[in-house]
Amino acid sequence: MPPKLITAADAAYYTGRPVGTIWRWASEGRIHRYGHGRGARYDLDELPAKTVDEFGEVQLGDPPPLPDRVHRAA
Repeated sequence: MPPKLITAADAAYYTGRPVGTIWRWASEGRIHRYGHGRGARYDLDELPAKTVDEFGEVQLGDPPPLPDRVHRAA
């Protein structure tokens, strides 16, 4: 199934986090970025959705995990 691509602004709204966090997650490899610059899009299925509880408080989902890093001895 192809990814459901959305803009950084839409990703920020969906997650309840600033656009800068979406950009940082992409640069850290937590989520994939499709395209470059203003045309970049992000896969909705990789993003944690915010929720709103019965009191109207926004609850943020856990951030995507960092990718596994392989460390080599120098």
